[in-house]
Amino acid sequence: MSLYLRDTRVCVIIAVCVPLLTAGIGICSDANNNKPATDINASNGPTVTLSYSSQTPEKNSFASFMYFVPLVSPTLVDVETSADNRQQAGTVSYVKKVTSKTFYVSCEFEMTGNGFHKYTFDDEEVITAHTGELKKGQTLVRMIDYMKFDGAGFGRIEVKGTISGSTRTVTEVDLYFNARGRKSPVTIGLYDVKPVDGLYKYENRTNELVARVDAFIFKKGEDEPKMGIKLASIDKASTPNGFLAGLKGAIANLFVNPPGVSRIGNDTMLDFGLALLNEKPAFTFPKAENIRQNKTVAISNNQ
Repeated sequence: MSLYLRDTRVCVIIAVCVPLLTAGIGICSDANNNKPATDINASNGPTVTLSYSSQTPEKNSFASFMYFVPLVSPTLVDVETSADNRQQAGTVSYVKKVTSKTFYVSCEFEMTGNGFHKYTFDDEEVITAHTGELKKGQTLVRMIDYMKFDGAGFGRIEVKGTISGSTRTVTEVDLYFNARGRKSPVTIGLYDVKPVDGLYKYENRTNELVARVDAFIFKKGEDEPKMGIKLASIDKASTPNGFLAGLKGAIANLFVNPPGVSRIGNDTMLDFGLALLNEKPAFTFPKAENIRQNKTVAISNNQ
């Protein structure tokens, strides 16, 4: 999927997971090693259990929800998790409003614990997907390198939809990563590539940037599903929290076009929203076929 900033023809292939989907969620996990439980049905992805009470906020690893990344990724994905990862999530609030024709759900959650989950996208596939759009000698700009969720924060899931008779239809799911005024812990790495001897190669990348993501928005009813995106900042990777970072994000959002996403990824998000609306006890992800490797990183990963 591609995202364009019109003034600079910024093209971002964004493969997004929603690590912050854990509002109101207890993840199935092994209490001894804090890792996602293996799903018995190999034809599906992991199953997560859902809860809706802030009175007894059971905190569990949200690693299973990170499985959402490959479902929307157009490329192969490598998964890195920090050693002894302790990231957890627990419900802060759950609100549901239903009228005769519409419904609305707001589920807020808190992430706690140290560590990171990082998804790196196959550079050859990312680059190949866009070289056909270029004129000879033109530079590829804003290619996606990785997506990373690092540390703690607050998030919110909003589900909106319509009611017709006995049928409830989710029309929009909004995922906010900056609830309660906290800085979003979600970032994506971007880079440019100039052709060398007519070839575009990852090792020749330049202008590496970090974009901080505040929200992703999924909607129903489009022939080609797209994902809305709200950025908090775009800055040099060497100085990701520079003085002008927030301003750059605000300007970028004036020109952002919603990137295309896979049908299965978009439908999964809408189905997840319906599960929250109906207060289902569990939700099972469809199986992703493009996870290349999972590994634990024993040292600090500063990207």
